[in-house]
Amino acid sequence: MLAKANSGGPTSDPKQLSVDDLPATRYGGMAYVSAIRGHKTIGSACLCKVNTSRHISIRPQAFVMLYRVLPSTKAMWLTLKKPEGREHLRRLLNWEEFDELRDSRRSILLDTLYESIIFAVGKGFPWGEVAQVVKFTEELLKETKGCSVTEAVTILGNKLRDHQGQFNTTHLLALCDYFHNTFIRHYKLYQYVLGQDRDVNLTVTNLEVCMPPQPLPLAEGKDREVWKHEQQLEGLSTAEVQKRTHMLLLKGALRLEQQHLLRETFSRLPGRQHQTLNREELEKLINEAIHIQIECLKELLQYEIQITFDILDLKLQKKTLNLKAPIPPLVPIAGQSGQDEALKLSKTNKGKKAKAKK
Repeated sequence: MLAKANSGGPTSDPKQLSVDDLPATRYGGMAYVSAIRGHKTIGSACLCKVNTSRHISIRPQAFVMLYRVLPSTKAMWLTLKKPEGREHLRRLLNWEEFDELRDSRRSILLDTLYESIIFAVGKGFPWGEVAQVVKFTEELLKETKGCSVTEAVTILGNKLRDHQGQFNTTHLLALCDYFHNTFIRHYKLYQYVLGQDRDVNLTVTNLEVCMPPQPLPLAEGKDREVWKHEQQLEGLSTAEVQKRTHMLLLKGALRLEQQHLLRETFSRLPGRQHQTLNREELEKLINEAIHIQIECLKELLQYEIQITFDILDLKLQKKTLNLKAPIPPLVPIAGQSGQDEALKLSKTNKGKKAKAKK
């Protein structure tokens, strides 16, 4: 419910109701309780008249179903959790299942009726009066639709006065206090939710959920420090391969550039390709070709020297990492052979550290 009043524990034991105890009350233009008394069959098919209007209302036979519930059910309402109690009430009212998100109006109405039951049961209303409280709540919501707060208070007072014969003074005052502290206090909110249609803008998106990969068996796992060490070594090895690949690409690019410059030099000869060159022209051509080759070779050597230094630096880093390799946790091995293996591993690591210091 939008606002819930505090309710105490039951003050009286529920009584078994007979058909003759049902009040002769008219609901929706049909004296259904009188018909029940005449037919002597609660919930008979002849009484199941369906309300076909668009207004969300409780059908008369729904209250008959409430009367049919055993008196022990009264205590059950206090023990059921709210979702279970709401579902139980929905079935008693013969409501079809609905989507709580898409049909929030029906959901709030069900909350309101459920809270009225919890209030009545908690205040110790007899079971027959509990059903009347639910009926009272539904009628009040329907009759105050579109009214002002003043009109709603007047309607509530008139309905309480009309029900003086159905509730004793204590229960009538409790009912008045309950509706003033819940329905009237939050009247505008009730009117907004239950009194007017709303534009529902609901977006439904299908999301594909990918499960995480299946983890490897623990027997194949590695120590965290060992794994980090291997990742660092792998990164250095990858960088070294990239340097060597870059060197090969540079050699190919410089070779192509050298061939292009030589072609341009030979193409500048003024139509003398098929004639004999004199000594001066030949020397000039040879000098230009040698100059081109020297410049290309010089550039290539500079790149090779730089890349070689980079590769040597990477190798040095790998060597340093290997000397600082973390010791994996020793698996307990039974027997002398396991102890000897652990001792050899310890001596090997000490030797590596001594060499690194030198």
